[in-house]
Amino acid sequence: MASDSQQHPSSPAEEAPARRRRSAPRRSVRQGAAPALRKGKASHHGDRYGDAMARCGIRLTPQRRHVYEALMEQRDHPTALDVFMRVKAKVPSISLATVYNCLEALSDSGLIKPVHLDRGSSRYCPNPVPHGHFFCDQCGAVMDVPLHGSLEKNWEVPSRTVISQAEITLRGLCPECAPDGAA
Repeated sequence: MASDSQQHPSSPAEEAPARRRRSAPRRSVRQGAAPALRKGKASHHGDRYGDAMARCGIRLTPQRRHVYEALMEQRDHPTALDVFMRVKAKVPSISLATVYNCLEALSDSGLIKPVHLDRGSSRYCPNPVPHGHFFCDQCGAVMDVPLHGSLEKNWEVPSRTVISQAEITLRGLCPECAPDGAA
């Protein structure tokens, strides 16, 4: 009887390795298509995208490109769910899990940066230049705040300190929500 259960897998999880093996040739076809994406339909963001992904050794996939383009087209620091809804309008077959995986790969490559505000959902910022963020307490808008000069010149840090990462968040009311005359 044990031999019978070995011949007939009882769960889809046990069948998964066989499915993965059958789909392997399709993956190699997709890998061959990636350079064409890099050369062909490159937007003004395409060069930065392709270069950063290649530097990190991360494969350039159509899904990652769609997620990246959604962030670049509307730079409002969206949540993963917001990105999913934008990409789903163009790619109906994409899943939320795929969007999360793409956001993680893009974060790891340095193309985007996760922004964490309190206990809310992480938001994603496509601005690679060092900057802070302003969070509106009333409407929830998140805006980039440019930094002028280096952190070491703007802040008194102990001597011989090496800053590897800085997250600066300012909170208050945005110009749309602030009462007239407030300053």
